[in-house]
Amino acid sequence: MTVRVVVADDQALVRAGLCGIIGTAPDLAVVGEAGTGAEAVALDTHPDVVLMDVRMPDMDGIEASRLITGSGTARVLMLTTFDLDEYVYGALRAGASGFLLKDAPPADLLAAVRVVAAGDALLAPGITRRLIKEFAARSAPAPTMPTGITKREREVLVLVAEGLSNSEIARHLHITQGTAKTHVGHLLTKLGARDRV
Repeated sequence: MTVRVVVADDQALVRAGLCGIIGTAPDLAVVGEAGTGAEAVALDTHPDVVLMDVRMPDMDGIEASRLITGSGTARVLMLTTFDLDEYVYGALRAGASGFLLKDAPPADLLAAVRVVAAGDALLAPGITRRLIKEFAARSAPAPTMPTGITKREREVLVLVAEGLSNSEIARHLHITQGTAKTHVGHLLTKLGARDRV
């Protein structure tokens, strides 16, 4: 199955580069481009994933994401140069499934599109560490784990809080990297990260 992707960025050169990267993957296809948030919302190409820049004219990427995720089945992967908490929190509140910085390697971008298309959540590693650190700081001195957190997920949570990447977590727990990513995604959902940020 081919993942249908829309690329929304106000810089034509950046859009062309992102389209070129996506074009290298046989399982991904660009089905539309937009230079503003309003154009991204107006596109009627039925994408699976929208790569959305945060800062754009007419309508920013966060508002466009809110409209896209609220009206259809497309998932949004935010892309930005700016690693600002206000953008991360705004994107998550708007329903974005992922947040990636534009300095990510092309292979990471392609992997992120696939993860988001599969229905999982993805955040750049540095952002994940900050969210967990903030969550821990807001918790009571002797927090209790929410019900439904498994022993393995507790182990993963501790390792993420220590700053380990998915591959490091996988090696430490003797599981696959895909399983580690799945545990992290489930933890974000179970801990209510979307509601707390």
